[in-house]
Amino acid sequence: MNAPAHPAQVLAGSVAAGPVLAVDGLSRAFSGSKVLDGLSFVVPAGQATALIGANGSGKSTLLKCLIRLGGEPDAGRIQMLGCDVRALPPRDLRRFRARVGMVWQRHNLVPRLSALSNVTHGVQARLSGPRSWFQALAPAEVRAEAMACLDRVGLADRAMARVDGLSGGQQQRVAIARMLMQRPEFILADEPDASLDPQTGQEVMALLLGLVRQDGLSLLVISHRLEHTLAFSDRILGLAQGRIALDLPTAQANEPGLRRFFDHGVAA
Repeated sequence: MNAPAHPAQVLAGSVAAGPVLAVDGLSRAFSGSKVLDGLSFVVPAGQATALIGANGSGKSTLLKCLIRLGGEPDAGRIQMLGCDVRALPPRDLRRFRARVGMVWQRHNLVPRLSALSNVTHGVQARLSGPRSWFQALAPAEVRAEAMACLDRVGLADRAMARVDGLSGGQQQRVAIARMLMQRPEFILADEPDASLDPQTGQEVMALLLGLVRQDGLSLLVISHRLEHTLAFSDRILGLAQGRIALDLPTAQANEPGLRRFFDHGVAA
């Protein structure tokens, strides 16, 4: 049985009509100290957007705020995938999160299970119960889709391998395949290349950009590797002092200028 069509194939009539993400006046404070301070920006659909900034500038906090993970924003508006995110009640928030693929530094896989079972877990956004826990219990169409996702990341031949026997780069690919199993419409990635060697990190970033180019998805990615920022994005946003202090097409950026932004928090 063929896997169901990916939502990106029918995206043009919905999200593509407007920005995939619009943030207005977003604020978040911890212990009285503002991390995000009236931050505003827009991400068009079908774009790979890189978010850069010095350590502690609030990049990861921003990504978590966008899906209301780890605490609520203090103020501001988040419009994503046609939803007023801050107004969503708990049940609707869970459904909304299923539409957003997250890629973290930590892979958050189940070590003792096979790559295929871990990827199958991604279907829990659409199918609950024991049949989504292990690939052996999954319906044939779910198993076939999970295999297709593993093939997409180049790991179909390692489907039955336990993930604790895979390399770090392979585990990150399994995590991306699991995310694809959600059939996401928008991807948020928090330094997916941070714990990988340069070559493997480059391959992972190229894989994410391929989802934008080939599937029409949208991507907001944090990376501290400036060479990856320049190679795998369409646009660069720079975060400093809780606000967007840099916003330019990647084609107009260069590594020395981005390094100056990291050092001083202002556009060169």
